[in-house]
Amino acid sequence: MNQTVIKSAFMALQDRICSDLEILDVEGKFKEDAWERPGGGGGKTRIIIGKTIEKGGVNFSAVEGLMPEKISTALGLEKTQFFATGVSIVLHAKNPFIPIIHMNVRYFETTHGTWWFGGGIDLTPHYIDEELASSFHQQLKNVCDKHASHYYSEFKKWADDYFYIKHRKETRGVGGIFFDRLDKTKGTKEDLFNFVMDVGNLFSTLYKEQVDANRDKAFSPINKDWQLHRRGRYVEFNLVWDRGTKFGLDTDGNIESILMSLPPESRWTYKHDFDEEEEKTLNLLKKDIDWVNRKAR
Repeated sequence: MNQTVIKSAFMALQDRICSDLEILDVEGKFKEDAWERPGGGGGKTRIIIGKTIEKGGVNFSAVEGLMPEKISTALGLEKTQFFATGVSIVLHAKNPFIPIIHMNVRYFETTHGTWWFGGGIDLTPHYIDEELASSFHQQLKNVCDKHASHYYSEFKKWADDYFYIKHRKETRGVGGIFFDRLDKTKGTKEDLFNFVMDVGNLFSTLYKEQVDANRDKAFSPINKDWQLHRRGRYVEFNLVWDRGTKFGLDTDGNIESILMSLPPESRWTYKHDFDEEEEKTLNLLKKDIDWVNRKAR
């Protein structure tokens, strides 16, 4: 299995997810911006603004060339030629009761023979629905269990630790799974590729469940105000802590594509007051919650 096969599979994944999202949104259609990276490679950024999705992006990239020294140092690798490809998605809905969702699947290799897969999916509700959070995690566990019994517990903890806003001492949302550097010590390239593609192909089902449960809910200006404040937290994480953002900037990627994840609007209020429902969500933004079994409590 070579980089051409993986690249083609990721391109096809982008196409499928975009088609699914257009059907789900009903009115929105993706606009594509094809771009080239000066150092080698490029990608396709697709943006949707629709009836349900206020702003969404489904990005594909395949970049290559001489690895920047900052990246080689950070990864603990010798400076060499590299190839990286992946699909990255962030969706911000109009209705505050529909969560923000993020997914990334990626592959990286160097001419020295180093290669690995990475990725994950996580959910960031503005208002946490515990049953929907439980269902989200159960479906992720099902996919993980198909490939290895330890994947879900390991990757769920990894997500809890990674999607953590350290300066706020809260998780970004209800987590999900996150994994990185899945290489030949973890399995064959074909097996790891199949796992990553199963994760990617689950995305549309996961998001459709969240949308269908919430799209018709009435919301007030207070709900919308809270959504904008929670989006502010999302911005803080992506600009301060997210490694993918840093990788894109350090490899001279397309800036519009890199910052696609930011919401169309967000808000910061000094010492913002919150109500009972908002406090409930804040109290659930913690690591190590057993979301799969929480519905039984």
